[in-house]
Amino acid sequence: MRSALLFALLLLSVPAAAADAPKAMVLKAARLFDARAGKLVSPGVVVVVDGKIAAVGPSASAPKGAEVVELGDATLLPGFMDAHTHVTGEPSGDWRQDVIESLERTVPERTLDTLEYPRRTLMAGFTTVRNLGADDFIDVGLRNAIARGKVVGPRILTATNGLGTTGGHCDENGWARGTFPQDTAGGVADGPEALRRKVREAIKYGADVIKVCATGGVLSKNADVDSPQLTQAELDALIDEAHARKRKVAAHAHGAEGAKRAVRAGVDSIEHGTFLDDEALTLMKQKGTYFVPTLMAFEGVRERLEKGALPKETHAKVRAALAAGSRAIQRAQQLGVRIAFGTDAGVFAHGKNAGEFSLLVKNGMKPQDALRAGTLTTAELFGIADRVGTLETGKLADVVAVPGDVLQDIRRTEQVFFVMKEGVVYRNDRSAEHGRSAPVAADQP
Repeated sequence: MRSALLFALLLLSVPAAAADAPKAMVLKAARLFDARAGKLVSPGVVVVVDGKIAAVGPSASAPKGAEVVELGDATLLPGFMDAHTHVTGEPSGDWRQDVIESLERTVPERTLDTLEYPRRTLMAGFTTVRNLGADDFIDVGLRNAIARGKVVGPRILTATNGLGTTGGHCDENGWARGTFPQDTAGGVADGPEALRRKVREAIKYGADVIKVCATGGVLSKNADVDSPQLTQAELDALIDEAHARKRKVAAHAHGAEGAKRAVRAGVDSIEHGTFLDDEALTLMKQKGTYFVPTLMAFEGVRERLEKGALPKETHAKVRAALAAGSRAIQRAQQLGVRIAFGTDAGVFAHGKNAGEFSLLVKNGMKPQDALRAGTLTTAELFGIADRVGTLETGKLADVVAVPGDVLQDIRRTEQVFFVMKEGVVYRNDRSAEHGRSAPVAADQP
């Protein structure tokens, strides 16, 4: 009886589409976004065989017996990618209650509480995300469970603990000394060699990427938002160790000085970048450092500030960050800095990640460049552009569809109605409306 119940529960945890996904499928829509060229192609056709893209474009031929999915007046795009998420948490309207629940609930409870977040993220069209910081290796568990098909969500590149120095943004803060047996967070160390060890520990326990808090943060209580928090020697050692272990490094950095130290040390991306000056941005351009501006995060904290849902200790920092506005991203574009797509989802509700596209356009990016940021450019930052990021033959079949012409209205990205990841359809809101056609004859376009 127990075995039968366990089997039933396992079946419920796997998406229904995974059980009956055909080996060959043809997706058809009015248009397709070519992320490499930055333009639309009409009509949009993607042939999927065994989870990979077998052919793309108007001349693509359908294999015999392939299932055809007609999506109508829509745009097919590569699966979206978010370089900065926190899929193991989400704020409520009561920050004090959030703190209490985090202390009362066991690790298994908190893990189960997270399962809705990656599901929402995937259903919004994001098939790959980078998770930059989580407690108790919940992020590693989610990544592995998703990869095994036990949980529905995007593929995850994860950092485990964020690394930083004592009293910094990546440290636990706001507690009286001695409240907990360990007064600092698991990723905290001081000095070059101690931080090297933390990199090794993170990799030992499953990190795909290393996150370092190079400056203070907006939502932490214990540091100025723009103050540097690691010495040059500490950053040099940390990033050298990560790169030696073939891991990229993302630096949380609001302030210019901390960002410059990280860039000089060879960091792969600067996250947030609120107060970056021209010297920092020019250095990023010279070094090839990516900028992940996380504009949605500022929308999220603005909303929470207005609702009184933030600790009073953070209010001045939030206002300072909001007052800085969008100068850094606008100047970054002028200087030719590579901009990747990241949202800081978890600061706001998961599933709203696509709002970043319209914010990028609002701040000067062309719609096609915003779409490239959320697909190809971020895949290049992740180091996986050979597998995802564009709709090209041989790549994994990560495909999303939005209604109409996305270049005419970038907010169509917030209306995803079809999601495929590695050839499995997780969402198709039009299937009931249009139905699916019969298998096609060989070589029928």
